[in-house]
Amino acid sequence: MDELGRLSADEMLKATKHPVIVILDDVRSMHNVGSVFRTCDAFAAEALYLCGYTPLPPHRDIHKTALGATESVTWQHFATVTDAIGHCKREGYKVYAVEQVHNSISLEQFNYNNEKIALVFGNEVTGVADEAVHDADGCIEIPQWGSKHSLNISVTVGVVLWEMVRK
Repeated sequence: MDELGRLSADEMLKATKHPVIVILDDVRSMHNVGSVFRTCDAFAAEALYLCGYTPLPPHRDIHKTALGATESVTWQHFATVTDAIGHCKREGYKVYAVEQVHNSISLEQFNYNNEKIALVFGNEVTGVADEAVHDADGCIEIPQWGSKHSLNISVTVGVVLWEMVRK
């Protein structure tokens, strides 16, 4: 780890982050939650908001995939996704739901200029809740060409965060 120049968990909490907040709404799998913690750490996301019945650390099944990222990523729980969205908007964030809906913006065409942004990701089966889509400033979708028109949420978060920070 020393040769890789990785920051400690404490150093990571204090490090400069990308102005991106990830919001998970009613994600049921602890393994997915842990994977998203790791992804938020890898891409230096500002924070991770866990909403509804999304499992919270500490839990061994979250830690199994997070590999310590619950200690290096700032996170907070909100009772509802609308509470989290409202909080983000009051703090000056644009909010985008990551969902396949009418008039969504294809990810490669989304114009992100390192502004404050919050990204809402929904339940593994039902996706982003209608009220979150309604409250969002817009929707982003990942183009797909296979017979399955969805990705695992942890993969989706990784793809979208990569696209945001690489620009």
